[in-house]
Amino acid sequence: MEQLLKIAFNELGTEEIAGTEHNPEVLKYAKDTKIKGITTDEIPWCSTFVNWVAWKAGLQYSGKANARSWLNVGVKVTTPEPGDIVVFWRESPQSWKGHVGIFLGFSSDKKRVYCLGGNQGNRVSISGYRVNTVLSYQRLTTVKKLVIPEPTLQKGSAGPAVVALQDALKLLSIDVGTSDGDFGKKTEDGVKELQTRKPNLEIDGVYNEETRDLLESLFQA
Repeated sequence: MEQLLKIAFNELGTEEIAGTEHNPEVLKYAKDTKIKGITTDEIPWCSTFVNWVAWKAGLQYSGKANARSWLNVGVKVTTPEPGDIVVFWRESPQSWKGHVGIFLGFSSDKKRVYCLGGNQGNRVSISGYRVNTVLSYQRLTTVKKLVIPEPTLQKGSAGPAVVALQDALKLLSIDVGTSDGDFGKKTEDGVKELQTRKPNLEIDGVYNEETRDLLESLFQA
């Protein structure tokens, strides 16, 4: 997520222009990502900003102007890392309203979430929000052609083939954390979760021929 954070930090300070004039930088976020309806910088643009940053970084993005659209993008995680997406509710958890930003960290008392986002005080800024208003933390993956790696991969394996396996598992909503190319316990647990999706398949956490066939069949389906 390093590239995503660099892109977002470079936009700090971009703000709305009071009056009838509109900041072309804000409108650019919608234009580049083909999000319709953002014709002025007074229209809420938090989601539009996150879309633009993710798009520039080559990551998944929602393509929509509403904050809660991000609940359907990426993989939900319970232990967020800087660069993950955080979705908040506004007014009530049941309301359609929300806010979305890029997770940076927690306050020392764990009661607030700090995120970098657009339309925070009418500008791109870093702000803190109450933890109890968080709906979800979402981890994005790279938009690229799906690669199903060749076996055998197991705990201790490393390299591009492991990255491809981790990316594929996340596309099946199996949380293996960051695609770092390191086949550790989290990836092993992810393979085990995959193996539960076929009756009578040995659940050993080893990515072998049978597991590869299962992975391929799930994507073909």
